[in-house]
Amino acid sequence: MKLRLIKALWGMEGTYEEQLARAAAAGYYGIEAPLPSLSREQSFREALERHNLAFIAQVSTQGDHLASFEEQVERATSFKPLFINSQSARDSMTEAEQDRFYEAALAIERRAGIAVGHETHRSRPMFTPWTTARLLKQFPELRITADFSHWVNVCESHLENHEEELALAMERTIHIHGRVGFPEGPQVPHPAAPEYKAELVLFTKWWKQILDRQAKKGNAFATFTAEFGPPCYMPTVPFTNKPVADLWEVNQWMTDYISANYVEWFKD
Repeated sequence: MKLRLIKALWGMEGTYEEQLARAAAAGYYGIEAPLPSLSREQSFREALERHNLAFIAQVSTQGDHLASFEEQVERATSFKPLFINSQSARDSMTEAEQDRFYEAALAIERRAGIAVGHETHRSRPMFTPWTTARLLKQFPELRITADFSHWVNVCESHLENHEEELALAMERTIHIHGRVGFPEGPQVPHPAAPEYKAELVLFTKWWKQILDRQAKKGNAFATFTAEFGPPCYMPTVPFTNKPVADLWEVNQWMTDYISANYVEWFKD
């Protein structure tokens, strides 16, 4: 199973041409980003083709969440992405409302003929291990993008009492968002910092378990996006709004770290 490393455009500056050129030069297989605005769509498509980069399309539902999902999925398919990452629905929905959304979303996904990973994200129904487990049990076809940094933050713990829910989530994961969180926040200042070694070791264990499952299923490839974000995800120095670390360097460190470990884990 090959590892395809993806560059998140979140927090990057410059034109699409400048951002994608930098990602390509750094050796990334593809990029992950929201759909471009209509006014920038052509330049985005041209940059993707010019730099021979794959695309993971990000969608985020708002308002009428089902109509929003359907509209964005339809547009996303025109880019021929590897798959779609969706921040779907709302945590404030009742369970019945959530069920109606995901049942219809799965039908839309089948019609579109493209895989969707619903992200385990705060403010969405999958914001905790147990709410996610309920949905995964209710809908066997439902798949996720695993971003466990949100769960660690929401549960204010290292998820010690959620092994069963974690195992189910790992089994249904199609994509990893590689950000290390801690009990008091969704993003450590830098994953290499020794004061967050326990969190790095924990997240590394989880990611390996996901990748092991994907390899055993016979998947041809796995995808990993280092997704540390800019301020205010990135902590800042008081009174200056200056980020405490360089965003590109943080994500590159995370990418290099998982790549080196992957070689060791899956060597012949």
